[in-house]
Amino acid sequence: MSILRAEERGANLSRLLNQPVVVFLFSLVALWIAVQVGGFVSRKLRPVEDDERDDLGLVVNSSLTLLALIIGFIFSMAVSRYDQRKNYEEEEANAIGTEYVRADLLPADVAAKVRPLLIQYLDQRMLFYTVRDRQRLALIDNETAKLETQMWAVIQDAGKAQPTPVTALAVSGMNDVLNRQGYTQALWWNRIPVGAWILLLTLAICCCLLTGYGARKRGILQFTVLPFLVSMAFFLIADIDSPRRGVIRVHPQNLISLSQSLHAQP
Repeated sequence: MSILRAEERGANLSRLLNQPVVVFLFSLVALWIAVQVGGFVSRKLRPVEDDERDDLGLVVNSSLTLLALIIGFIFSMAVSRYDQRKNYEEEEANAIGTEYVRADLLPADVAAKVRPLLIQYLDQRMLFYTVRDRQRLALIDNETAKLETQMWAVIQDAGKAQPTPVTALAVSGMNDVLNRQGYTQALWWNRIPVGAWILLLTLAICCCLLTGYGARKRGILQFTVLPFLVSMAFFLIADIDSPRRGVIRVHPQNLISLSQSLHAQP
């Protein structure tokens, strides 16, 4: 039961991280409260002594430096995944376009079956990049799987009927089409780990606590600007790392261009 509950909590956190605006608001409130708590402790419970200021300043500066490094590292992870999603979209378009051309190497009746399937498959791949609704995505995934099965069955029969190097080239091209779809889907599942987010938020809260505790007065810089800036960094990371819900998303420009050119052919 504990394992199931842990998996449910992990799934809930993953869904939360799919909402960059929610990440921003949650982190902003949490960090603002942390600064206020630090300031309250400093004023009411345990004021900072003058001879402790230098040591506390060193700890605060070191903590903020570590936070900046961790934010930069996780931001780099998000950007690299975003770049890979763009690259795989381009590779998918190239693979589909190449296989459409290689259909000329197949018998005429087989090519007449493969080309319409490739166009339908291309339409489904464009929807994969643009649709956000979960139910529609499930339908798109099912339709994509059916088309992949149909395309591979046609190519497989042609390869068995005429096992020639020319036919093998078309079979290899179809294999590339199917592989690119799998690579793309795996990359969209490959997100920044939840544990990294927990570490980042914990470190940010500690930094805000220390900043509020070491503040000589309730200034805007310590009590408002720092939580806002850190929350904006969290928002940007979550936005780039969220393939569907973010503002910064991969636009299937290569697939759209390919679709326009194929639909324009007689």
